[in-house]
Amino acid sequence: MSFYLKKNEVDTEEKAPVMGRIRVGKTEASFSARVKIGLSLWDTRSGRALGKSHEASQLNRKLDDMNVAINARYRELLQTGKDNSANAVRTAFQGIASGQITMLQYYDDFVNEFEKRIGIDRELCTFQAWVNAKNHLAGFIKSNRNMQDIPFTSLNNSFIEEYDYHLRVKKRFSSGTILGFMSKLRKLIKYAINEGILSADPFYGYKAIYPKSQQKYLTLAELESIINTPFTVDNLNITKDMFLFSCFTGLAYIDIRNLTEQNIVNAPDGVTWIRTSRQKTDVSSNVPLLDIPAQIIEKYRGTTLTGKLLPVPANSTVNKYLKTIAVHCGIKRNLIFHAGRHTYASTVTLSQGVSIESVSSMLGHKSLRTTNIYAKITNEKIDADIAALESRIEGKYKLIQIEPAL
Repeated sequence: MSFYLKKNEVDTEEKAPVMGRIRVGKTEASFSARVKIGLSLWDTRSGRALGKSHEASQLNRKLDDMNVAINARYRELLQTGKDNSANAVRTAFQGIASGQITMLQYYDDFVNEFEKRIGIDRELCTFQAWVNAKNHLAGFIKSNRNMQDIPFTSLNNSFIEEYDYHLRVKKRFSSGTILGFMSKLRKLIKYAINEGILSADPFYGYKAIYPKSQQKYLTLAELESIINTPFTVDNLNITKDMFLFSCFTGLAYIDIRNLTEQNIVNAPDGVTWIRTSRQKTDVSSNVPLLDIPAQIIEKYRGTTLTGKLLPVPANSTVNKYLKTIAVHCGIKRNLIFHAGRHTYASTVTLSQGVSIESVSSMLGHKSLRTTNIYAKITNEKIDADIAALESRIEGKYKLIQIEPAL
């Protein structure tokens, strides 16, 4: 029996999770001690905390108690003649020592840790999505199992399938919403497997239903329709301008809302750039300022009281008004603010010959795989490429005429 640090999961406080390793014969099983310690306080050779501080003493006592409990479980299995492999010892230990780890309690622990990191490397909106997913899972457990919680180790494929049926048939959620809930549960279960709480994946055999792919970008005709359609209501005009700003810069809603004058930089070659870091990923994004967003900046310069560059309304407000704008412009699809980012990638840049590598850099993506989700080849781009190809080869090649054999 030994303990070690999981150093690939060091948090922002330079603390790592403490893991236990059980060895019986040629078998081995790991589990989480469900505690963290600073790297500087850990002695790798002894597998214990260094020093006599309260934190070190408390942790060492906990590890000693675990060691005693695990050895006791091993002796019990040995005496009864049951499976005494490392995995069996771990299961027996966790069933007693943890009082059966429960699903929702584990979920709560995860959410509470997530909340502490908001503003550091986690976002409030993502935290809220996790809480919402947990609440729906709790509602399912209560209504279908008549329980407040369930042991984590009782999860199986049947539970996963029942939960899917509950969300899809009883709650009538869309495939996209269900996919979001299930992906979070699946991620949590992977953590539990890594920590040794579960030995089998209850999602094994489960097939997620993916929503039908919908066009998220505006065509050039739709984009021009929004540009050329006047509105008499101020809220519609502001929403229109903010959306167009996204269409011609590729910036996400929150990144536009955070812009200040300091983000507008005039380069020595005369090109004006928007230089910022994406709030979602903290990746730098450098975008050349085109004419339309430049006009929008000038239109609203000095109108905000917050020091921000543009008067961006709440996200729910802009999405509400975008539905009205779509109706007026004859766009018969659900129009949301994030469509502006997709439009920049597909219609404004890629379809006009900008390389996908440049598009990826301007969007602030870490890899081209992410850019491929945004950048779609439009019919206009295909037509232009084929026309260019025809002009290059027309009249240059002649087929050799061969008399057909009789």
